[in-house]
Parts: sequence; C-alpha cells; structure tokens
Amino acid sequence: MRQPRALIAVTTVAFVLGILLVMQLRAQNNAGGLEQLSAADLTVLIANLNDRNGLLRAEVGELEADLRGLEASGASGEGNVDRLRSDLTRLRLWAGLDAIEGRGIIVDVSGPITADAVNDLLDELRLAGAEAIAIGNVRVVAGTTVSGPPTELIVEDSRLGPAFEITAVGSPPALQAILDRAGGIVSRIAVGQPDVLVEVTPSETPLQLPATRRDLIPDGATPRI
Repeated sequence: MRQPRALIAVTTVAFVLGILLVMQLRAQNNAGGLEQLSAADLTVLIANLNDRNGLLRAEVGELEADLRGLEASGASGEGNVDRLRSDLTRLRLWAGLDAIEGRGIIVDVSGPITADAVNDLLDELRLAGAEAIAIGNVRVVAGTTVSGPPTELIVEDSRLGPAFEITAVGSPPALQAILDRAGGIVSRIAVGQPDVLVEVTPSETPLQLPATRRDLIPDGATPRI
C-alpha cells in the first residue's frame, strides 16, 4: 500500500510544478512575450527556472529515496512474515497440532508388551530425532504416556490391543539404527519379554500421521508476556 502512495506523491508533485511553470510562462507571454524582455530579464528568468527545476529534482529525489526505503522495508517485512510463518508451522507440527506427512519407519508390536516398554520405545524414537510419532491413530505429543496391563494398553483413552503399530516420521536409516542397534530397546525387549515381537521397517511410501485430539491449553496456567 505504501509504494503506490509514494508513486502517486511523486507524480502529483511533478504535475503541480509543471502546471505552475506553464502558468508562469503564459503570464509572462500575456504580459508582452519573451521577445520584449531584455537580456538581463531573460537571464533572471532562466536562473529562476533553473532554481525551480533544481528544487523539483531535489523533491523528486527525496520522494524516490523514500520510495526505495519503503520498498526495502516492505521486502524485509515480507521476509520476516515468511520466517514467522515457517517457524509457526514447525512449532505446530512439533506440538502435534497439525497432521504431518513424511518418510519414516513403522514399528509393528505384537504380544503382551508392558506399558513401560512401549514408553521406552517412544523415548528412543524421540532421542533418535523423530519429527513426529503416532501409535495407531493417536498422535504422540508432550505428556503422552501408555498405561495399563499387557494386551490391555491404553493411550489417550484408546485401547491398543494385543497388536498395534507405531509410526515415526524422520530419517528412516537413523531411526531404524537406533532401535535395532546391539543392546538397544528392541534387543532389551526381546530378552526381557520373549513373547513380544517388535519389527522395525522403513516406510516405502510417505507416512501420514494425524493431529492430536488433545487440548494442549493448560488448565491452571496462563500465558505471560
């Protein structure tokens, strides 16, 4: 909005000064014409016109400088807005407020696994750099925990059943390497819970994780700025 206004201001100043110049010349012509002026009078007239032209050029230069400043500040403002939007998008994805799609891994779990073991799996994925995690159709966010006895596990009021799937968006090689490394969480579960099967496979197609259904607004706290 500021750029068109600056251009209009430049045009208006030039137009008004041009009208004044024409009016002055016509007035001088009506008074008898330039041919009736002496050399000294013509010299003064030309000097006055040059001075006014100089003022006009100076005014136009100032307005053009203002316009360039407005254009620069506008570009900078747009860049800041774009960065803020990008940061907001990343924060919403990290908080689980928006659905996300991307490459990652699928962790198939079956058998009477304990809630602690599932929570350890989630922690390992977070430490491995997972950008987003879901258990079945439940998005894992800060504070999400799995509870209940084996085969009757519950997460966010949803029952997992004896077999369920954990999906994680992130670098497939990095995530799989962390889970399947010697002495890692999968190995520990295999030793401590032999009836549980945990299989980690990279996704061949982009995974789609839902947004969280939780209300992330604190119950007893208020923002402080």
